[in-house]
Amino acid sequence: MPNIHSKAALRMTSGEIVTIDAVSHEGILEDQGRDPVEYFGAKGVAKGDVLADAIAIAEGYDRTRRDFDKDGPHIVTGPVFVEGAQPGDVLKIETLGAVPRVPYGVVSSRHGKGALARTANGEAPAGISLDEVMPPVATDPRPTGDPRDHGNVSTFTAIEEGLGVMPFGAAKVRFPLRPFMGMMGVAFAPDSDPKAASANSIPPTRGGGNIDIRLLGAGSAFYLPVFAEGALFYVGDPHMAMGDGEAALTAMEGSLRGAFRLTVCKPGSGDAPEVAYRYPFGETDEAWIPIGLSDPDGSQNGQSSDLNIAMRRAVVYALDFLEEAKGMDRATAYAYLSAAADFTVSQVVDRTVGVHGQIYKSHFA
Repeated sequence: MPNIHSKAALRMTSGEIVTIDAVSHEGILEDQGRDPVEYFGAKGVAKGDVLADAIAIAEGYDRTRRDFDKDGPHIVTGPVFVEGAQPGDVLKIETLGAVPRVPYGVVSSRHGKGALARTANGEAPAGISLDEVMPPVATDPRPTGDPRDHGNVSTFTAIEEGLGVMPFGAAKVRFPLRPFMGMMGVAFAPDSDPKAASANSIPPTRGGGNIDIRLLGAGSAFYLPVFAEGALFYVGDPHMAMGDGEAALTAMEGSLRGAFRLTVCKPGSGDAPEVAYRYPFGETDEAWIPIGLSDPDGSQNGQSSDLNIAMRRAVVYALDFLEEAKGMDRATAYAYLSAAADFTVSQVVDRTVGVHGQIYKSHFA
């Protein structure tokens, strides 16, 4: 994932629109054989319907040595240098469109990851028994060291008439698509390693990244504090559909074409909420979206995955927003949030877990 030392792949001026063809990692990963033609062919997908860029990435990646068990899986596109962006500014990211590039996706559950994953020492996580771990413990041969033998579960999901279609036995479950980029970010140097040339793509940070908030699709705005000249915007982890919480580890993953307007917001301009100069913040036509992360610096040692922390941060930034943008006194804002705002688990699978709120604009009309 890009960091503040990364070289830009593209330069653009503030307010311009960039279109990015993002590629899903599903069908490319080592536990799936690292051959998308063979993998998707076994699901009935013709070779011509497998993205050429996915095939090329699977065949040709050799820039760094990968460790399947530790490295982030994502295919990250960027970074984009936005002229005029300086540390201390905000980058406003408006998603103008997110369109599937293929008529299928994949939902994956991997051992050691997900809401019901076994702990690193092989025990059941708090609140469930070993019999309730998913995928089942009996199917977990990770000690072999070969990802192809890990017993991970990837569920192929077709798109039919604009719906995700997932078979089970002789039946099928159908659900609406809601495409969005799970990963939108700006270059960020974690406090624990400010000189790093790149970062793990899994944990979200104050620079955004793998934020996994399904509200941030077409028609949304996402505000991120800038940490590097040019902001160095990137995307990845394209989702066709996702339930809040992302319980099994992944959403319905599938390659998307996204269109984004990138605008630099200067301090004091009024172009971005004040809280966004300190922390990620979202917005839709219906609501303002305060965000809380359990470990916003994305540290790799002693990583906090405490949803209580994420919830508290989301409430604090909701209070900050109401006080700064709406002039509410903090006590009234606290009462209002309890009476009328919604707070939702964003995801519990990215090491740093997240909670986001919705403060409804109609309440302030």
